[in-house]
Amino acid sequence: MKHAIDRPTATVEDYLQEIYDQLGDGKTVIAARLAERIGVSHPTAWATLQRMQRDGLVELRDRRDIHLTARGAEAAQSIKRRHYLAERLVVDILGMGWAESHVEAHRIEHAVSPKVEERIMALLGNPTTCPHGNPFPGLPRPPTVLLASLAEGDEREIDGVQEDAEDDADLMRFLQEHHLVPGTTVRVIEVAAYNSTMTIEADGRRVVLGLSAAERLRVGDRVPAKSS
Repeated sequence: MKHAIDRPTATVEDYLQEIYDQLGDGKTVIAARLAERIGVSHPTAWATLQRMQRDGLVELRDRRDIHLTARGAEAAQSIKRRHYLAERLVVDILGMGWAESHVEAHRIEHAVSPKVEERIMALLGNPTTCPHGNPFPGLPRPPTVLLASLAEGDEREIDGVQEDAEDDADLMRFLQEHHLVPGTTVRVIEVAAYNSTMTIEADGRRVVLGLSAAERLRVGDRVPAKSS
């Protein structure tokens, strides 16, 4: 691991993490989308990206298409791993809510040194995913589909929450309240395309959610095995 002095600034780490997430979701990364997600003006985002290109972290293609260099990918994976560890620390050790762990982790991640990162990893028993089901950088994700793609009668186990959904505090609280979390088995009762809703059963309770929300949840691509 590199020493903390070699790390990008907290602002640059935020950009790296957002680029990493968008690339992981299969999106084309552009400055306008980054500016919207990070909450800055387009000129501010572009100026930061130009500095990141100067420092060898990103490649800017035709002022639109943004890619991580090998150095940028390494730095992005580092901040992403620290973010996931911070989320695990907040939930597993501090006992805070699953829905609020993403926001709290952002306040911690930049301050985690390599030595502290190793200690947290050991303390948590070397976790492989964040509390929301996303695998640590470098680890594979099992085959999944979106909940919204299922048909009536389908039964699946929730694998995780899409990265961009974690910034939606209301949605995260809704998912936590109805136990729509990794490991929960859900069955589709009804898909009502006319009003863009889906009724599912989770833990013996029926839940109605919008199809847009169902597009933020990943589920396994196969029927879960029944416990004996």
